[in-house]
Amino acid sequence: MQTGARYQAVLDLIETVWNSDVPADNIINDYMRARKYIGSKDRRFIAETVWNIIRNRMKLCFDAGADEPRKIVLLYLKHYTSDKPEDVFGSGQYAPAALADDEKKLLSAENEEPYPDYVEAECPQWLFSKVKDIALLKSLNNPATADFRINVKSREAVIDSLKKEGYVMTPTLYSPIGLRSEDRISLGNCMAYQNGEIEVQDEASQLAAILCDVRPEHKVIDYCCGAGGKSLAIAYLLNNQGHILAHDISSKRLEAIKPRMLRLGIKNIELTDIVADSDRDFDRFIIDAPCSGTGVWRRSPDAKFRLTPEAVQKLNYAQKEILETAYPKIKSGGWIVYITCSVLRDENEDIIEAFLKNKPDMECVNVREVWERKIDRPYPCRNEHYLRLSPLTTGTDGFFLTILRKK
Repeated sequence: MQTGARYQAVLDLIETVWNSDVPADNIINDYMRARKYIGSKDRRFIAETVWNIIRNRMKLCFDAGADEPRKIVLLYLKHYTSDKPEDVFGSGQYAPAALADDEKKLLSAENEEPYPDYVEAECPQWLFSKVKDIALLKSLNNPATADFRINVKSREAVIDSLKKEGYVMTPTLYSPIGLRSEDRISLGNCMAYQNGEIEVQDEASQLAAILCDVRPEHKVIDYCCGAGGKSLAIAYLLNNQGHILAHDISSKRLEAIKPRMLRLGIKNIELTDIVADSDRDFDRFIIDAPCSGTGVWRRSPDAKFRLTPEAVQKLNYAQKEILETAYPKIKSGGWIVYITCSVLRDENEDIIEAFLKNKPDMECVNVREVWERKIDRPYPCRNEHYLRLSPLTTGTDGFFLTILRKK
């Protein structure tokens, strides 16, 4: 494809992303699937350019004084590439239309006004007021590494095996079962993945599974398990012993776990969309709470622009409701492990503090002590009851974890 045609594709995608509630990766995939004539190099260029624009959307909109896709692409060309806008727009049959006079004026102007903090942080203003941490938000705007966990006994052996396939992996800093690649890996071509030796999972999620401290004799439920990553990791940690109940209200999500179980050789997980009323003796009630996903913006930077205050309020209601569901179902000494991939206090500490205020028979477990028993690395937080992970502090996704015990 000629350069002009590439940027027309970028402009088409940006216009769709800007005006849709559909995740950008779905939009990009559908666009490419419908245009099989686009070559692999062009696909990569178009997708990477769209993601770069999304990651710089706030600054580009501020400089443009508007959220118009065409102006955004023009300023992206000016500030982030060596391609000249006048050489791209109107440069061929499939290129964007030639520059108008007002667009030429926009390109010739220089904005010397400093960015407000929320623009510098690439975060919508209402969300910035909740987080108020520019460094954290900037770290959440960088692309994520590719993290995996092992599904065999020896991490070193897997690293050697992957090296023979041409993949360079390093051990994760905290998780004893994690691997990290700075480069993309084609899972369809990776034999270690196809053979079930490794599984895709961010290091933060691995750590959450380890800190659940599940033993074979425990009665365990992974509530709202979603894609089942933590259930699969716990099953591996138990060496296929014990029994894990993986719950989700979506039968479609549960069905998607089955081929992963088969590939990984997991046999001690039972999938269910219902929890019996009589089940009131769980040792571990693991809540993978539905949340805003603000901790995983590295992987979906467009999600911050789809999130609304009303959506967060609805999630808060669901989080409180799920904790109330868990409370009567754990036995004396049993744990509720509350986990989110959110960096928002009102989905984390505020929810837990409100719950504990009305439950005098519940107490926080010292997470530092659990960490030091299970993980041979220094505890990364100051607070001993609330574990917060992030790309800024631990090089992981943003995660929150706390453990509540029935006295």
